[in-house]
Amino acid sequence: MAEAMFYYSGLCSSPRLVYRTSAETTPWTMPTGPEAYRQLKELRPVFGHKLNAVWTTDLGPKVCQLLDSKGVLWTSIDVVRFIKVRKGETVGPVVLWIGVAAESLSGEDAHTSANGCLDLLKEFDITDVEVEFRESIYTPLAGPNLLKPASYLDPDADVRGPLTPALGLSIAAQATPHAEGTGGIYLAEGGDSKKVLLVTARHVLFPPDNGPHVNYAHTNTSAPRRNVLLLGTKAFNNFLDSIKIRIGEHAIMVELHERQIENLQARVAGADKEDVEKARKQLEKARKLLDDAGEAMQALKKFYDESKKKWSHPSRRVLGHIVRSPPITPGTGTEAFTEDYAVVELDSSKIKDAFKGNVIDLGTKIPEGVFALKMYPRDDAPSFEYPHDRLLPLRGLISEDLMRKPDMLDHDGESCLLVSRTAMPPASP
Repeated sequence: MAEAMFYYSGLCSSPRLVYRTSAETTPWTMPTGPEAYRQLKELRPVFGHKLNAVWTTDLGPKVCQLLDSKGVLWTSIDVVRFIKVRKGETVGPVVLWIGVAAESLSGEDAHTSANGCLDLLKEFDITDVEVEFRESIYTPLAGPNLLKPASYLDPDADVRGPLTPALGLSIAAQATPHAEGTGGIYLAEGGDSKKVLLVTARHVLFPPDNGPHVNYAHTNTSAPRRNVLLLGTKAFNNFLDSIKIRIGEHAIMVELHERQIENLQARVAGADKEDVEKARKQLEKARKLLDDAGEAMQALKKFYDESKKKWSHPSRRVLGHIVRSPPITPGTGTEAFTEDYAVVELDSSKIKDAFKGNVIDLGTKIPEGVFALKMYPRDDAPSFEYPHDRLLPLRGLISEDLMRKPDMLDHDGESCLLVSRTAMPPASP
């Protein structure tokens, strides 16, 4: 049937229509004539409707229960609007858009289920919503969730950073995984939205030598997304190499501790009581160090295998998609700064369990005491409280005037600005 094939023309997935309750009030007509073109549609979100207030907590679950009771093999349920791609068109009514497995629902069963949904809507005094069934396959965004930052006691503490959402994410556009850069700060979209946005430089996601230098804005929800990867090609390979290096370092320490234990056992069997007692204590420590190194090596081998299995394919490292990025423009504003940014909407399901906001993982490369001393180089300056979890939150902004005229002094009494940057991998300050 032509309507089933062409009703959703314009949507990137081009789903097949199964049934719609609006068929009698708004019949579909086949384009005719020598210049007949399909009428294209675009998706639009739904805001400020009565349905929004009751969908998640009450109505939505009841719709799911109704479809299950009717034996409908549904794959997804969305609340959307459609608009025809034509000048002067207004957005259409709210639609309860139900996806079902291909060739699983007859027209008669769809009619019964759709009217059941309309009856449910009426219970909530909602009478201006249509119901449509289309064939669809639900494919969740592939890939594992980002990891929580590790404790300094964990064996993977100094290699885990690239897979955590602490500031300094190594990212790349999926279309250009060889061009890599660093994510900046996180922003909340604001209002009632729970979306988390990541700001980065445009040239990271739109390399200047790759494609036209034009404004990009993902406003058409029907259009394909420009996905952003966590770790480009080189960064991911470096990440795996860093784990192998740590495994090798622990292997060296295992061999060293075994030789130390052999030597200490010989000393324990000696005649010098003082040396025997000293060797016995050292032997206990050496055995503990051997156990720790062996356990760390095994844990890292497991971490390496899991990381390679779960994260190797680029599609499994999709972090989100670009929503806005104007062209790079030098000399903007009264201060003539260069405008070079892109905004990425993160996949909330990938970060919700590990996200801590705008925090820097101070890592393990610099010992806690050394880092604290570096933060305040003068003896008369206040002390720095090293965070117990190594996560240093960002607070406040440095004004342009303060950058030009710092109010801090170094150990020589000279004006200075103290800067700590996150290097690669992100877990190292």
